[in-house]
Amino acid sequence: MSYTGARILVETLIENGVDTIFGYPGGAVLNIYDELYKYKDKIRHILVSHEQHAVHAADGYARSTGRAGVCLATSGPGATNLVTGIAAAFSDSVPVIAITGNAGIPLLGKDSFQEVDITGITMPIVKHNWIVEDVNDLAQIVREAFIVALSGRPGPVLIDIPKDISFALCAEQGKMEEGRALAATKDLYFNEREKRLIDRTKRETFNDDDINRAAALIKSAKRPLLYVGGGAVNSGADSEVKILAELLDAPVALSLMGMGAFPSGHRLCTGLIGMHGTIASNKAVQKADLLIALGARFSDRVTGGLEHFAKKARIIHIDIDPAEINKNISADEFIIGDLKKILNKLVKKLPKNFINEWNSDIDNWKDEEKKRKRKKKKEHTVKRTSIEKEILNPEFIIIETAKVLGDKTIVVTDVGQHQIWTAQYFPFKNPRSFLSSGGMGAMGYGMGAAVGAKIAKSSSPVVLFTGDGSFRMDSAEMATLVKYALPVLIIVFNNQTLGMLRQWQNIFYNANYYETGLDNRGPDFIKLAQAYDVPAFRVTEKEAFLDALGKGINFLAEKKPVLIEVIIDKDERVVPIVPSGKPLDEQIM
Repeated sequence: MSYTGARILVETLIENGVDTIFGYPGGAVLNIYDELYKYKDKIRHILVSHEQHAVHAADGYARSTGRAGVCLATSGPGATNLVTGIAAAFSDSVPVIAITGNAGIPLLGKDSFQEVDITGITMPIVKHNWIVEDVNDLAQIVREAFIVALSGRPGPVLIDIPKDISFALCAEQGKMEEGRALAATKDLYFNEREKRLIDRTKRETFNDDDINRAAALIKSAKRPLLYVGGGAVNSGADSEVKILAELLDAPVALSLMGMGAFPSGHRLCTGLIGMHGTIASNKAVQKADLLIALGARFSDRVTGGLEHFAKKARIIHIDIDPAEINKNISADEFIIGDLKKILNKLVKKLPKNFINEWNSDIDNWKDEEKKRKRKKKKEHTVKRTSIEKEILNPEFIIIETAKVLGDKTIVVTDVGQHQIWTAQYFPFKNPRSFLSSGGMGAMGYGMGAAVGAKIAKSSSPVVLFTGDGSFRMDSAEMATLVKYALPVLIIVFNNQTLGMLRQWQNIFYNANYYETGLDNRGPDFIKLAQAYDVPAFRVTEKEAFLDALGKGINFLAEKKPVLIEVIIDKDERVVPIVPSGKPLDEQIM
């Protein structure tokens, strides 16, 4: 039996467990879409409003499940519209399979209609990419793409399929029947090249000596601190992190990507670390004599000025990617490999009665944080027509939303002040419950990611916290929410400005508020939501927010998305903040 390239692609995706693909059609991929139509009972296609949101949706699907997310776009502008989302996935180690169409092979390199060298463009922001030049190679390339995306440190890959490859016939692909039958026995299912790839991913990269050296350093510590990043989420090591923290009775500081890897309500959790870190996390890292970095990359937003970072601490760095070791911070000891496996071995080498000398330091710093929050809460109380009413503030909005939606909520954010407020205030308890563009900081990420998360986790509540600036970039995806009856709660923080930039202009640029104001430029978000048939509420006070939240829950139960626009002061700040290059404990409060 002869198979077209399009059929080979679709069947190989199904063999690799793909049940959903996010995309937007175009001429160069119509053969693929015709094949997807024939297989629509096995693989669901989600039509987005813009290709960038397709890759963000695949990203949200992947982050919330740990499986690879798949997106599809046509050639030229369709392909280039994926670039920001691919870069965001690369920065945050998210396994995304991006598939693009292209002009036919004879037309490549001739400035043909909607031709672009997407493999050249994306080379620096993918783990690997392929341009398929022979239909006989397509099945193998797709299988390899999944291995590469999911193995080691996860990340995005791209497969570029010229249009003539999608309809070319491959007589040898009668083997696809055999491939499906053998899918359960992977040794037979993969060819020799693919077997070597798999073997390489399974090979241990550490030994007992590595574990013993790290254990010896831990045993000598008096004030150990765990710094936990997104690698702990990717490896599924949340239970092992908790065991290690409790064994050492050590405080746990989290990067933005590490949120959810350790319960925020745990007595040892000190919360976010870095530029917008808590008092406890930032002071602890400066006082620690041992810093154990778990699946974290020491980004500049975490370390502040490198010459000031953790100067009293020796450092153990555990990460799956050898490129991260000694890249930003020099480690005294390091272990390269899967974090879950390493921690399972490491805790067995440590004493059961470890005693540290943090004493009451951590609790005192946490109390300092609570006092700061109480003071800030009082500042939000204003008099209106002789009646005391509290105006809306981010902490209240986020905490009350968490109470209503529950522990299984998947939280998505765009990028800006609301992103940090969410990391600071939402009581995360579970891994894969916080989806946000960290390393790339891509505004417009949130709505697409929320679509992907809700498709992947239909039984889990999904809330998107976004800002008015970000929402302008991705509001078109309300059409996708409505089309597929995805009950996502959208909370828009509207301060009529690009809040984080305004805050920086206020602190560092003599209050020169140039081109960050969004007032009087529309649109009316309530009318916009209504145009998409999305129930919407605008609120300015706490009582009204709680009422809107209650009504919104009822709409969600009817499989309808809901928008709540919360009006906040344009000078509401993210605090603490560490000025660029300063020590982490020199925070502006």
